[in-house]
Amino acid sequence: MNHSLPNATGVIPNDRIRVDLQLIADMVEPGTRVLDIGCGDGELLGYLTRSKNVDGRGLELSNEGVRNCVAQGLPVMQGDADRDLGDYPDGAFDYAILSQTLQATNRPKQVLTELLRIGQKAIVSFPNFGHWRARFDLMFRGRMPQNPNLPIMWYETPNIHFCTVRDFVTLCDECGFKIERSMVLNESGSKVSLDSHSRLANFFGNQALFMLSK
Repeated sequence: MNHSLPNATGVIPNDRIRVDLQLIADMVEPGTRVLDIGCGDGELLGYLTRSKNVDGRGLELSNEGVRNCVAQGLPVMQGDADRDLGDYPDGAFDYAILSQTLQATNRPKQVLTELLRIGQKAIVSFPNFGHWRARFDLMFRGRMPQNPNLPIMWYETPNIHFCTVRDFVTLCDECGFKIERSMVLNESGSKVSLDSHSRLANFFGNQALFMLSK
């Protein structure tokens, strides 16, 4: 058990999580209400609970993920982002987080709308299908992309709605969502110093991270 105390920034020393998840955590204010949708094994939710004292809840589709979360004492329910977000009341959370899950939903636009109904802000991350490696695989190999960020073969992947950074920005404009913060990440998960709305970000960004509000 980690008995370390938070430092002045609210972070417990040596409490490390995946780099992209850390960037999400950095966007979350301490002591807030958080729903982590598609929370997996609870890595982000557990970190936010320990280091930022959030009132956190999780929604996870897989039995294994729910079991792992519950074993850690995390309040996680089994559920589907496409079907079960309607059960939450308006404004129930300060943040609704959807990390690396949007592309696996049946109705991404509806899911985003629900995130901003139940949360004051939505934090969304997704793999960028406009990344140069994906373009190379399609253009020169004639194959669906397979790389560390998209490791599963096309016939087994749960991903059904790929999009690019530019696609996502266009969708936000169409829906009237306000982009409060955005960034693109490289293949190691570190932030790239590029304007997320630029063509270069769409080309070099391996994954993207957005904070939205109404």
